[in-house]
Amino acid sequence: MPSFVNPEKCDGCKGLDKTACQYICPNNLMVLKKDTRKAYNQEPEQCWECMCCVKICPTQAISVRGYADFVPLGASCVPLRSTDSILWTVKFRNGSIKRFKFPIRTIAEGRVDPAGGWANSPDINSQDLCTEPASLGTENVWTKLEGETNARL
Repeated sequence: MPSFVNPEKCDGCKGLDKTACQYICPNNLMVLKKDTRKAYNQEPEQCWECMCCVKICPTQAISVRGYADFVPLGASCVPLRSTDSILWTVKFRNGSIKRFKFPIRTIAEGRVDPAGGWANSPDINSQDLCTEPASLGTENVWTKLEGETNARL
């Protein structure tokens, strides 16, 4: 089931030109209706159900039916996002509630490590890193060098 917006909860991200759900949707499906200042999914049949819009919505106005592996039929799932985690609240048909907290960051907010910890490694440009020959049980990696058909490194 694609994402849908509860118009009673949606505030259009308080009058911004582009809402949070418009910004985050990987398929550009979310649109802000200019006259009502409410967001909506313009092509529900194209929705991937990735839950990006659900997780980023500051007013929790967007919903998607939860996947059966963690939300059984008839239950509801509401994410509450903070700067370092997402708290998922699952309300079951019988009224019981379970909450799950998952981290969303492995490094501090605003910091990026593009080399992934390999920046100071002398072998960062080595082709051995791409296939790890030791784990494959080989001495070298076969690769195609420029101008040669097969070469052994």
